[in-house]
Amino acid sequence: MNVRRSAAVLAAVAVLGAAAPAAADSSPSPSPQPLPSALYGDTDPQYDGVWRQSLALLAQHAAGAEPPKAAVGWLTGQQCADGSFAPFRADPSAACDAKTMVDTNQTAAAVQALAALGGHDAVTDKAVGWLKSVQNEDGGWGYTAGSPSDTNSTSVVVGALAAAGEKPGEVKKGGKSPYDALLDLELPCTGKGAGAFAYQPEKDGSLTANADATAAGVLAALGKGLLAEPGKGDGSAAKCVKATAPEQAAANGAAHLAGELAAQGYLLAATPGAEDQPDVGNTADAVVALAARGDTAQAEKSYAWLEKNAAGWAAQSGPAAYAQLILAAHATGADPRDFGGTDLVKQLQAAGPAAPEKTAKATEKAEDEKDSDSPFGVWWFVGACLVAGIGIGFLISNRTKRQQP
Repeated sequence: MNVRRSAAVLAAVAVLGAAAPAAADSSPSPSPQPLPSALYGDTDPQYDGVWRQSLALLAQHAAGAEPPKAAVGWLTGQQCADGSFAPFRADPSAACDAKTMVDTNQTAAAVQALAALGGHDAVTDKAVGWLKSVQNEDGGWGYTAGSPSDTNSTSVVVGALAAAGEKPGEVKKGGKSPYDALLDLELPCTGKGAGAFAYQPEKDGSLTANADATAAGVLAALGKGLLAEPGKGDGSAAKCVKATAPEQAAANGAAHLAGELAAQGYLLAATPGAEDQPDVGNTADAVVALAARGDTAQAEKSYAWLEKNAAGWAAQSGPAAYAQLILAAHATGADPRDFGGTDLVKQLQAAGPAAPEKTAKATEKAEDEKDSDSPFGVWWFVGACLVAGIGIGFLISNRTKRQQP
């Protein structure tokens, strides 16, 4: 799903922002020109640079391709002294300060990528230390330090802990582990959305099913991250049973996802005005979650739908979208180099440091995408607000070339 600076998306941000922490008073400065040559993608990175770089590196590793050293070096150079990562720091030599907008999602994604590549223990250890320091009393994590726990952020941090060799269930705050937080965010087995995960509770404490949060919740309950190996289940989703342990929560969430995917093979978009359209990114996330648990029957059907329909979406959306599809291929045991006739790995690498003329294109696009006049003040925060309502799939997507009047 593409993040588009349209009236519909801005309206969604206005509504969803209430569920997320307050934004900082000052807007981040525009990205420097030209963009770093070691960065994947040619769109403005100040809201998702570390995220998309991490997924690009992780996906190449999953496909058995060695990422360029310059790309890995760019990622490690983005870390702040306290271990956290911001989406993009134009001058890595400058110390991070109170205005540096760090978050748990970028930090945890960087940990997963660097841990998979190996040889970066000092960086990942410091990042894990920071993540532990901002764990909430309920055992989970919010998008930013101190914000209320949400399923997606808790999931990506659980994946980082597991990738770094930690036991997520033993990482506690106030006596609560991440699994306690996840169990509190899963809907009961009766009523609408049975077995699904909510992103966060509503204002009245009720839970509303969220498809991408459910995919994230399944992975986290399994103790797995974005790079998930095929599971060893019996091939089909189990029936929903009240969850008292993470394994049952994962089974419940998987059953919900399988039910949502069964009719058409894909998930529907949740953005205003696009509810009848396929959500390709969230469908890819669901495929990874089902495959990771071993629910191969529906995972393979939906992966086949992706093969027929997702190549164009990835070409439009950028490197993190290619990475999502590669990770879905890895989880299902498919070949990402033969994705319905498209070589996903080649396409992803073409968006990286070795791609010719990328820097010039990046300069033009980033100039078009300056957001200093955003009516919401801090456009960086759009990532948090959109993730709050829809899921991680939004964060990795590209934006239109310029905002229309």
